[in-house]
Amino acid sequence: MNVAEAVGAVLAALGVRAAFGVVGSGNFHVTNALVEHGVRYVAARHEGGAATMADAYARMSGEVAVLTVHQGPGLTNALTGITEAAKSRTPLLVLAPEVTSPTSNFRIDQTALAEAVGAHCARAGSAATVVDDTVMAFLAALLGRRTVVLNLPLDVQAETLPDEAGEAVRELLAGRGGAHRDVASRVPAAWGLTFPVESAIEEPEGLTSDELPRLARMLAEAERPVFVAGRGARGARRELEALGERVGALFATSAVAKGHFHGSPWDLDVSGGFATPLAAELIRGADLVVGWGCSFTMWTTRHGALIAPETRVVQVDLDPDALGVHREIDLGVVGDVRETARAVAALLGEPGAGDETGTRGYRTPGIAGRIAREGRWRDVPYEDLGTEGRIDPRTLTIGLDDLLPQERLVAVDSGNFMGYPSMFLTVPDGGAFCFTQAYQSIGLGLATAIGAAVARPDRLVVAALGDGGALMGVAELETVVRLGLPMVVVVYDDDGYGAEVHHFGPHGFPLGAVTFPPADIAGIARGFGFEAVTVRREEDLSGVAEWLKGPRDRPLLVHAKVTADRPSWWLEEAFRGH
Repeated sequence: MNVAEAVGAVLAALGVRAAFGVVGSGNFHVTNALVEHGVRYVAARHEGGAATMADAYARMSGEVAVLTVHQGPGLTNALTGITEAAKSRTPLLVLAPEVTSPTSNFRIDQTALAEAVGAHCARAGSAATVVDDTVMAFLAALLGRRTVVLNLPLDVQAETLPDEAGEAVRELLAGRGGAHRDVASRVPAAWGLTFPVESAIEEPEGLTSDELPRLARMLAEAERPVFVAGRGARGARRELEALGERVGALFATSAVAKGHFHGSPWDLDVSGGFATPLAAELIRGADLVVGWGCSFTMWTTRHGALIAPETRVVQVDLDPDALGVHREIDLGVVGDVRETARAVAALLGEPGAGDETGTRGYRTPGIAGRIAREGRWRDVPYEDLGTEGRIDPRTLTIGLDDLLPQERLVAVDSGNFMGYPSMFLTVPDGGAFCFTQAYQSIGLGLATAIGAAVARPDRLVVAALGDGGALMGVAELETVVRLGLPMVVVVYDDDGYGAEVHHFGPHGFPLGAVTFPPADIAGIARGFGFEAVTVRREEDLSGVAEWLKGPRDRPLLVHAKVTADRPSWWLEEAFRGH
């Protein structure tokens, strides 16, 4: 067994189930080794798409995903997707072959490249250390919740493992459990690692005696508390709802955690630029806001304006370095969201005899009635701006929301259009919305949807794209067809880069660089093997209804010619952050 084969075998034994990539000479053998040992390999048409597919897969599956690329240009092609993953703290392991000859045209400083975009870097140093090197890189991704680039020098890849290392690989393969937690818990015994892997997975961190009572007191004293759940709160809905019931809190989420409280009568949906008028009013009126696994970025707080100056703010996060980064906080708690919520609830004890369920804190009959009437964007009255040949994107999205099955997963690209699918398409839970927006790159939406669909084949995946992003990632339409994914791809087509049109147009700047002649995106999709419908008015959605009847043996692209004369409601605020 050589080093390339060992890396694939070790990762398979550690429980990796899916890898994404584009294969060249430098990653040919390691990719085949992954496949040989049972890892599903998804071939993309571009490394940028592969990186985003892996990112989305990890987000939706809760597992470490693997990206495998060619040396040099393969890595640089994938860099935008890797940057998005790193900024989102996605547990992603990048297998990056590396040339060592200074005269090679593939020679770049891959370590500096990875570190420049926020990824952690590791290297397979030799045949004698490759098992340790691979395990440690995997654990750094899993336990550190980070993106790790594992450099695989070409000359090292070809080295034959010494007997001791080869035996270690065979032992790991023989004891593979397929689950990250089960396998990782056995790693220290096998390799003598010096930190407690199992406790790092299972135990909450940093729950000090001072922080928890302070949080409990603040919650007990609050009259209008609001909980904002972020991506770090995934899996803790039951605990947060129980604590919220105890203290009378309303619920909201950051954009990436949309759906976390879906179905709760106290759910305000998304906080920040996407917030409904009612959500903005009630969050601004809170006297205590607690962020659970939420970093309080400018998007979640409307550049700070969504939280009143006198409101007390608490942030709960596993990462101590994340506390107070984006705004001042009154209390920071380092710990797992689920365990922190449980611990605080225990400190508060049982409700008093005078406490009535549903009437504490912000939970009054009047507030409940307003949430039921005004709590979703589709409940907010609007003037339909549809014209002859173009549909209002709100009308389009409400129509799709009514037609598409509720067991869906929505993936959204970036652009002027993005607020419409993000806010007018409902999702059934917090694991049904994939929002690769940390780096604000357009063109990632289709690949995001593919990775999400591989992770969640039980749900209908809906990809929402602008025309610019759709054409930027158009090669991956072939991947959708090849994989047989019964996906719905919705393209909001305004014949241009809408964000730039609406940002610069009102100031009289020429827009020739950001507007384009009409493109037959439906025809392009049919060329790749999609079914396609063009939607210019609400009645045209009948084509979507027909596809939904079955057999859904080909994916569907909805080419929506949307109105282009006004910006989306969140756009002006978004550009304030540039």
